[in-house]
Amino acid sequence: MKRRALWSSVLIAPLALYGCGSAAGPDTGGGGESGTLVVWDWKSGDETAKSYIEQAKADFAKAHPDVEVEFVAQPFDQYYNLLGTAIQSGEGPDVMLFNGGGQLRDRTDALLPLEDYLADDMERLAGWEAFSADGHIYAAPVTLQGHPIYYNKALYAEAGLDPEAPAATWEEFLADCAQIEEKTDATCFALGNKEGIGIQFFLSGLGSGVLTPEEYDAWIAGDRDWTSPNVKRLFEMWVEAEQSGLNNEGVNSTAMFNDEFAIFDAGEAAHVIGLMSDVGHWKDFGEFLGAENVGVMPAPLANPAAVPSLPYDGGIGYGVAEWTEDPALAADLVRSLSSTAALEAFYADAGAIAADTTIDASSSGPATAQIVDAIQTGEPALHVALSAETLELMGRLSQQLLSGSVTVDDALAQLAESDQG
Repeated sequence: MKRRALWSSVLIAPLALYGCGSAAGPDTGGGGESGTLVVWDWKSGDETAKSYIEQAKADFAKAHPDVEVEFVAQPFDQYYNLLGTAIQSGEGPDVMLFNGGGQLRDRTDALLPLEDYLADDMERLAGWEAFSADGHIYAAPVTLQGHPIYYNKALYAEAGLDPEAPAATWEEFLADCAQIEEKTDATCFALGNKEGIGIQFFLSGLGSGVLTPEEYDAWIAGDRDWTSPNVKRLFEMWVEAEQSGLNNEGVNSTAMFNDEFAIFDAGEAAHVIGLMSDVGHWKDFGEFLGAENVGVMPAPLANPAAVPSLPYDGGIGYGVAEWTEDPALAADLVRSLSSTAALEAFYADAGAIAADTTIDASSSGPATAQIVDAIQTGEPALHVALSAETLELMGRLSQQLLSGSVTVDDALAQLAESDQG
């Protein structure tokens, strides 16, 4: 398996397309730049991102004092639909936030390649792969996003388990879950799949304990065999966890954001496959459970030939619209949004594991230290390699698998057809 050595130490009306605009070009008459750059994202409205946005704007203003920057925070559940409308019209924001992977790669026709503008940032930032396609870079990474398996050490102790020795195999994990259910009032997993996202975290969080290194690398490279026994085993585990009562009740009616994580925060579930940046992560969990009670465990082995690893990629990043009037100016704003000062603020206030490799995030508690250490040998997340279309289909099928209205074989056949098309 290829190893990556990286780093050490307001709502808008969809039809109105409010917030669309583009910066004016240089004002040759006045000798300076003027105009407005419009940014769409779903983060700038968050209180925990306030200092990050302020730092980024301050950094940009040093070089462009007369250019106004307008952030328009969109609702995440509508974001890509709204962005699609803007793209179809050929006008909209100058700078846009993206999740790494398929959501960006499916929209590169509307984005400008940025490698010529961001050459000086290549070494400082990690996570570029998730924002790249066809040899070009289309966004600058702001965070590293991964899917650790978190566990509640206090519940382990209550159940008579060793909080410092989580299960190494799937069979041991199931036995531990049975003991937790018997000795405590908690379920094994907190899971929300109302949006169809739960399957994505399950696939990436547990996949490195099932697929062989060769299968894992092939999957990431796009050579996916949806009929292989190990891929089938992963989806059988998805069904098995539900049928065995490992999950909280009503998975398909429970939202991941933020009902699933609230279940874990409340001590009502012993495990959750969460995030490592922004929300549903070490910082949030530590505030509710105490940092000392938040554990991170590798994927339990369901296949002796597998090699567990932390699944992570570039998390979120800002790109530049191809219709912007001044690409260099917009790219400069992207550089400010990924500057060290801005990302330090994002890490401190929001708990983001920043893409900036010069920021030391290892001193925020044992869970964070484990995550930072695991990044050294981490691998790309399995679901990030899939297209947005295939992810949407997988979400629908995942709900049907839990309800028993589709078989694993039928679901995999549909996914194989989607992935090839």
